Amino acid sequence: MDMNDDACYRAFSMRDARFDGRIFGAVKTTGIYCRPVCPARTPKRENIAFYPSAAAAQDAGFRPCLRCRPETSPDLGSWKGTSNTVSRALSLIEQGALDEGDVDGLAERLGVGERQLRRLFRQHLGASPVAVAQTRRVLLAKQLIHQTRLPMAEVAMASGFGSVRRFNETFQQLFDRPPGALRRSGGADVAAGDGAGTTIRLPYRAPYDWGAMLAFWTLRAIPGVETVVGRRYARLLQVGDAHGLVIVGQGSGDWLEVTLRFPKVQAWPAVIAKLRRVFDLAADPALINGHLSEDPELAALVARRPGLRAPGAWDGFELAVRAVLGQQISVVAARNLAGRITAAYGSPVQDEAANTLGLTHLFPTPEQLAQADVETLGMPRVRGRSLVSLAEAAAADPDLFGVKRSLEAAVAQLRALPGIGEWTAQYIAMRALREPDAFP
Repeated sequence: MDMNDDACYRAFSMRDARFDGRIFGAVKTTGIYCRPVCPARTPKRENIAFYPSAAAAQDAGFRPCLRCRPETSPDLGSWKGTSNTVSRALSLIEQGALDEGDVDGLAERLGVGERQLRRLFRQHLGASPVAVAQTRRVLLAKQLIHQTRLPMAEVAMASGFGSVRRFNETFQQLFDRPPGALRRSGGADVAAGDGAGTTIRLPYRAPYDWGAMLAFWTLRAIPGVETVVGRRYARLLQVGDAHGLVIVGQGSGDWLEVTLRFPKVQAWPAVIAKLRRVFDLAADPALINGHLSEDPELAALVARRPGLRAPGAWDGFELAVRAVLGQQISVVAARNLAGRITAAYGSPVQDEAANTLGLTHLFPTPEQLAQADVETLGMPRVRGRSLVSLAEAAAADPDLFGVKRSLEAAVAQLRALPGIGEWTAQYIAMRALREPDAFP
């Protein structure tokens, strides 16, 4: 977003919530960076500098404000006018690409040079890829410190730090105090959990049509895997070798309230990234609605339903399977067929909280579905063979449904798969890869 410093200062002076998550102000006299909605007294104009991202402010040597808590601002990410390459890179970073890999590997996956990727990040976000990844870890850790009762060692693992020592050193350097001191000084919003679960808040930019999102999942919830009960969505989910239960509802403010029952906290960053994609939490409704409203036919529709979101997918392979199952049959029939396949080939889960909700199985992995007997799938033989071939291809290439260097490259690779044509490829690109220009 293009804003000069005077416009940024006006936004801060007015505590204008429209700019929350879009700009951050760093106070030179205190070394702290804030959100535009910070309740603290607005500093003098000459004492504040503005940055396009929290990572840029942190990279410049400023630390997050303990009052306005930048970790609770809407993470608009790719909606800030970034290039497609940076948007895809942010998606990969959110999925943990720099937790174990390096910038060279990230650039290679995106089909650009390492220097070009660094230049694009500086241009659009004001910080390096490594700084962005580090800031994400710090802000998630800070959120968990304030919003949960997790022990500090688990906070370190749940926020993506490789070790407790690194976690402690980072917080000591950034805040001049150990992480435990932050909880003692400001842990006023610890949320209640469900049983052994831990509840956190995932912010979004209002408006958000939660009713429409629930209606979408109610119609498509795979029996035994996911369900909608009242005003909440629940799902069994597998991430790597970890699995658990997520329960999602609308919070009392501009956030979704999420209960995680994942014993392996190292999986939490990936789970949270999936939640953000599935429920489209990075969308900027003002920007999207303004663009769509330029079309006279769309303007009235946008005004009628301003908070609609584009539901994402929990997993690219699962979405591809569902798309193949849904060919030439109704959504309900495809949902029930997916439930039968899951009961036959998915891993059963013994968890009292999940089983009470009717959730009993994980969706089959590519390896499990590759062993399926097409005669027992309850679908035309040709389509059944396509499904098994799809599973074999996904098992052979774990990154088959990962972020690609361009929409064209993604669609071309998807169309080469059995049972997937142009419409299905565009559909997968839109929901699983979050390609904004995909058009099924």
